Amino acid sequence: MYFPKCGDMYDFYDPSERKSFSIQLPELYDSRVCYTKDGWLLLYRPKTYRLFFFNPFTREKIKLPRLEITYQIVAFSCAPTSSSCVVFTLKHLSPSIVLISTCHPGGEEWVTINHRNRLPFVSSIWNKVVFCNDRFYCLSLTGWIGVYHPVEQIWNVLSVPPPQCPENFIAKTWWKGKFMTEHNGEILVIYTCVSDNPLIFKLVKSETAWEEMKTLNGVTLFSGFLASHAMEDLPGNMRNNIYFSKVRFFGKRCISYSLDDKRYYPSKQCHDWGEQDPFETIWIEQTQDALSFLEEEEQ
Repeated sequence: MYFPKCGDMYDFYDPSERKSFSIQLPELYDSRVCYTKDGWLLLYRPKTYRLFFFNPFTREKIKLPRLEITYQIVAFSCAPTSSSCVVFTLKHLSPSIVLISTCHPGGEEWVTINHRNRLPFVSSIWNKVVFCNDRFYCLSLTGWIGVYHPVEQIWNVLSVPPPQCPENFIAKTWWKGKFMTEHNGEILVIYTCVSDNPLIFKLVKSETAWEEMKTLNGVTLFSGFLASHAMEDLPGNMRNNIYFSKVRFFGKRCISYSLDDKRYYPSKQCHDWGEQDPFETIWIEQTQDALSFLEEEEQ
């Protein structure tokens, strides 16, 4: 999904069909996207300090209590229509203290708590968050993992050091080319570099080490600044690939990397993520609502 610099016409690109379509969404005026999951967008309107959920295919909107968002990372656990949905924000006050706020859709206020870090943790809008095993996993600027349990209200920075990468990955924009997602209860991080192929690491079950992955075993990753996703059972030519949220050739081809072929597609199209606006694009999952919408559009 592409967010325009002005106007209310939003473009969508489906990599499985290599097709684009547009939807007019005036409801999103003067807002910026924060996160997406289960076909829902989480957006923020700075002028009113208002976070809200929006489903672009059903036009359903769910408001949240006011909260000023500056450099917080923001995420949610599942669709806001679920009673178990938790909205989560985090920012560091210092390398040793983070401020965490949580809220449930339908709630009247945020619960905000300061947590002390056992290890330094530095956050910004470039951090990545994923909900897995009832916890929020946060990837810091320097590659450390912080974990928050919303029920027990416990925050912990894991002692496992960041994955070891080749020296050419350590460039001035290296921290912008990192992505994180989960699959079947496992945390995956993707490191990219404009001059080399991506590296994928899996956090082992004991959360004490990283393991480099040479294959995704047929899984497809969709990597983006604000949210990344892992999907199974996609068309054969999409499996064991990483898709990035950058489309080339006038909306016809999405930049991807094949772990089988060990190369980018289209050829010579690896991308410097330091040049891209983090709020320009976001992957949104193709739920049944989206499929129904597309069927109506084609009729």
